Amino acid sequence: MRKNPRTLLALIVTLTLVSVFINLPKVGNFDPNIIFQKLNITKELAFRKGLDLEGGTSLILRANMKEIASSQKSSALDSAKLVIEKRVNLFGVSEPLVQTSIVNNDYRIIVELPGLTDINQVRQLIGTTAQLSFWEEASSSASIASPSAQPGFIKTSLTGADIKDASVSFDTSTGKPQVQIRFTSEGSKKFADITTRNVGKQVAIVLDNQLIESPVVNQAILTGDAVITGNFTVDTAKQLSTQLNAGALPVPLEVLSTNVIEPTLGSASLAKSLFAGVLGFIIIIIFMIGLYGRLGVVASLALFLYALFVLAIFKISSITPYGITLTLSGIAGFILSIGMAVDANVLIFERTKEELRAGKEKAVAIELGFSRAWTSIRDSNVATLITSFVLYQFGTGMVKGFALVLAIGVLASMFSAITITRTFIRFLYK
Repeated sequence: MRKNPRTLLALIVTLTLVSVFINLPKVGNFDPNIIFQKLNITKELAFRKGLDLEGGTSLILRANMKEIASSQKSSALDSAKLVIEKRVNLFGVSEPLVQTSIVNNDYRIIVELPGLTDINQVRQLIGTTAQLSFWEEASSSASIASPSAQPGFIKTSLTGADIKDASVSFDTSTGKPQVQIRFTSEGSKKFADITTRNVGKQVAIVLDNQLIESPVVNQAILTGDAVITGNFTVDTAKQLSTQLNAGALPVPLEVLSTNVIEPTLGSASLAKSLFAGVLGFIIIIIFMIGLYGRLGVVASLALFLYALFVLAIFKISSITPYGITLTLSGIAGFILSIGMAVDANVLIFERTKEELRAGKEKAVAIELGFSRAWTSIRDSNVATLITSFVLYQFGTGMVKGFALVLAIGVLASMFSAITITRTFIRFLYK
């Protein structure tokens, strides 16, 4: 690489142009997303903002594990997390964050829903169990021996867990909305057995202990398809089908706390963070130029390109399934990584000064300054990356966001300090 500075310069220029294009905002008829749409990328290229920047609702839920065996508590908590994730995704909530936390035998689920500030809607979305069950008529002796929530009926083994999918359809004779359900292979067998032994009898369909319908079975249904009818509107039928698709919660959940962040508060926090970042960036540039002169100008230019590259990474990640969500803590990690990028340049320039004082020529002193400062830069950045990994692995929420952004910033700062700064200085003194 030392023999091909022109190749490195061409690479830096190319990355700069691509980053500038990605970071350009939509102005008038110009929209950078047009290029990505032509590549069949449907997601919009934009910064993905977290709850504290965009506004929304945060909930902490506690799982009641009294009736769950100790060996199954962790798996039950993970199952509840998956159900909630599926539920909020089905309702179209943008970029939800659902994670678990186990502290001192206290099992919790933390839910963050950006853009959703209606507490009642959030509670209904998260807390509805949607436990569907099927009940068959019981003989008088059976109902006396086994009293049930539905008088005269006993509960069967067929539940909402046996449903493959549910959708909204319309009755061809009345035009009213109804819910069409299809059972899994195991559920189809159960449903066939129930309808076979109950021909001419009622089978009650119960949702969360509320009777939805109790139709009479005219003939055995062996196909695994069924229809739930009732006084549905299109919205209530859609809501029921969504709840059935989401499944039932394996453990009861109680809301410990809720926190609503209004979008205006998020915008104000973002504006203050950006102001702090820009101010810090300007102060760093003034410091570097005042202390190192032309070398400081080169370092400041490399620092500007570093910030440009990192922002492009944040923005382009939004079109991937593993997009980076920017939060206030993440912005703090980004600003911290800017300081670390400057720190690498300071080490290089101070080593260069030492070589100049030892009587080395300027070109030789610069090369020695880079090579001898590299070990210190490498070790300090590796230590920071290890810390970031530990924070990301064992942290939650904002801590994870801070760790991820800091790690990306550290990797980009190493490229900035070693490759970009060195390439510019070689051309400057050549």
